[in-house]
Amino acid sequence: MTRKELIEQIRSKRSFLCVGLDTDLDKIPAHLLQSEDPIFEFNKAIIDATRDLCVAYKPNVAFYEALGPKGWESLKKTIDYIPSHCLTIADAKRGDIGNTSLYYAKTFFEYLNCDAVTVAPYMGEDSVTPFQAFPGKWVILLALTSNKGALDFQFTTDTSGEELYKKVLKKSAKWGSDENLMYVVGATRAEGIAEVRKLVPNHFFLVPGVGAQGGSMEDVAAYGWNADCGLLVNASRSIIYASNGSDFAEKAREEAQNLQQQMEVILKEKQFV
Repeated sequence: MTRKELIEQIRSKRSFLCVGLDTDLDKIPAHLLQSEDPIFEFNKAIIDATRDLCVAYKPNVAFYEALGPKGWESLKKTIDYIPSHCLTIADAKRGDIGNTSLYYAKTFFEYLNCDAVTVAPYMGEDSVTPFQAFPGKWVILLALTSNKGALDFQFTTDTSGEELYKKVLKKSAKWGSDENLMYVVGATRAEGIAEVRKLVPNHFFLVPGVGAQGGSMEDVAAYGWNADCGLLVNASRSIIYASNGSDFAEKAREEAQNLQQQMEVILKEKQFV
């Protein structure tokens, strides 16, 4: 999916919602466990219930890898089922040198046919650029995360007082463009979003942390907005686990619709739609 196509989807759906498919066998409704592929059946129902309300889906690869070959089969079936008008993001957080990164890229861009993959930047340029050799695909680079451990490294400063995450942003922005490079920026660090936006004004941000983690949609829009919206706000648990009963898909839709309606208000206020 190109940047232009993504922007068109945001306008037509009046939404910049990404639904995270962090699908856990221990949390899905019990009645699905009798099916041949409970993970896929759950994901299929979530996708059917939300496909008109979101512009992206983000399967977290760890939840599938943990199940071995059957998990990979469920992941592929899920990605194949995601409609083509939605951006498909493999939340894999890969990143290794040279040929290893190339084969990670082949896994997610060729075998699974994802539109985007999350990548860790801390091994440097040669761990990221192999992912950018695939036309029409996106690298989503970890920039400023919302977890507690982000304080361990991301905010450390050099002798000039510059934080590490800012150095990563300045350097990595030269490796790609706003047509093939996005950044992960956590919603729970609202003022940090503003700092990231100053350094990469035109890039899209994938923003986790709204919903179950307590991030504010209004803060994300206030600090992260750019002329093309520039935001994909991810919600996972608050949507997919809105209910663990037979009405799980219906409740997931209600939660997704609530977020979409908040986004529509913002898009109208920004005169984007």
